[in-house]
Amino acid sequence: MRNAGRLKLGFYPLPRSEAQKLRAQLAFPAEPFAALDPCIGDGAAFCTIVDQTPALRYGIELDAYRTEQARTLGIDVVHGNTLDVQCRVDSLALVYLNPPYDFEVGKTDNHRMELVFLRHTGRWVLPGGVLFFVIPQRQLAGCARTLAEHFENIRVYRLTAPESVKYNQIAVLAVRRKRQNRLRDEMLASHTRQLEQLSEQENLPPLPDTPEIPYRVPPSPPAALVYQGLPLDEIEDKLIESSAYRQVRRILLRERGAVRGRPLTPLHGGHVGLLCTAGMLNGVFGQDELRHVANWQSRKYTRTWHEEDDGKNVHHTREYFSHECTLLWANGTTQILTHEQRDEESGDDPNGSEPEYTRPEVETSQATTIPPNSKVIVMPSRGASSRNNGKSRVEEEDK
Repeated sequence: MRNAGRLKLGFYPLPRSEAQKLRAQLAFPAEPFAALDPCIGDGAAFCTIVDQTPALRYGIELDAYRTEQARTLGIDVVHGNTLDVQCRVDSLALVYLNPPYDFEVGKTDNHRMELVFLRHTGRWVLPGGVLFFVIPQRQLAGCARTLAEHFENIRVYRLTAPESVKYNQIAVLAVRRKRQNRLRDEMLASHTRQLEQLSEQENLPPLPDTPEIPYRVPPSPPAALVYQGLPLDEIEDKLIESSAYRQVRRILLRERGAVRGRPLTPLHGGHVGLLCTAGMLNGVFGQDELRHVANWQSRKYTRTWHEEDDGKNVHHTREYFSHECTLLWANGTTQILTHEQRDEESGDDPNGSEPEYTRPEVETSQATTIPPNSKVIVMPSRGASSRNNGKSRVEEEDK
């Protein structure tokens, strides 16, 4: 998994359209039944699957913020690592499992997380219970033996939503095998090979809107999930009070420089630019709605252009630095203040409002990602301001 995925703790939610198709494959009982999502995230997909049913909803989530989101939907959520949660075997009627797509990290015998989560939570499904397993297609081979041994009536469909196609996701629908229906070694090997072949097969059938054969969810009593891991939030809050942390803090974290006092002489633009790009003027400012976080940085750009000189095509390259200030406001919006001008083709704003800036086609030494709710404001330079003032005076004289 890439670092961006690890920052999200492997959270790749199932699209709502696919969750609705999974729901269509189920036949729910009139009596209550226990349903679990071991990687519930914000709970949106799980609620779509069990909505308007007598389900006793349970979930497990590692992220504290998403845990609170899922709890607002009426789900009994355990905050912690799924692998540190214990549940009585054969106690759940429905398990929807969309695990992290990564390797476990340990000293030896590191398996894919899809297999680790399947082995850990699959035994909680009661005989005759239903498992929905969403994974990348090629990871089906590693889970084939476990699925063939403990589950039956297995069907594999590919997911067609754009987000699912991006990760080549498939949905494995299965029923927990009863103990008296265990396969012989020859049949088990045959079923395993069939699933392994499906992991490489192209053009798997898409998940249908209507079920071929509905998966009937059996009724079940309430389940009990016991978390045996560490209280992550409490540890994080008490960490700064630890004497051991204070001793290693100077080694792990560099001390931020502080700018205090008044300068002997007024600062000119160069001084302010150095302070800004050095991070000396970063911080939290304002109050209430005007409260914001400011972060300055310097970016290097390379602009190229061509011109004719005595019949020869001359190629020019110029490198320069531009300062930017990123503002994060209390309402979640972002603004980027910069002196970088827009392309000449974009023209001037006829309404005279603050221009929204589209980055020029120049090379930069740093990768830049602008969020969709981010507005880039071009601050006029001194020369541009003078030209604009002169242009306005000429227009007034013409009138």
